Amino acid sequence: MRHSEANACYGYRIALDAKVVAYSGDTEWTDSLIELGRDADLLVSEAYVYDKPVPMHLAYRQLVEKLPLIRPKRLIITHMSDDMLGRGDAIAHETAQDGMIVKI
Repeated sequence: MRHSEANACYGYRIALDAKVVAYSGDTEWTDSLIELGRDADLLVSEAYVYDKPVPMHLAYRQLVEKLPLIRPKRLIITHMSDDMLGRGDAIAHETAQDGMIVKI
């Protein structure tokens, strides 16, 4: 992932019992996201802003444009700024909530 020039940044892809969960952590767009989330049962990805990328963070519209390449079965958006939180119905995917329990 790409979030800092000074530090290594990681995404995680975990397979267990024939299920795959991928987690991006903080990152701006990188093609590494394609392999990370490809065909995952669940991709949890940050989308800090809606459409105007900011350094070190992903815009929701960027991610949506690349979803046909990633093809996750389910997507949950996390790490949202006020810009994203204020979009309501413009967000077509699940969004993380405090205390959320996710079954895969």
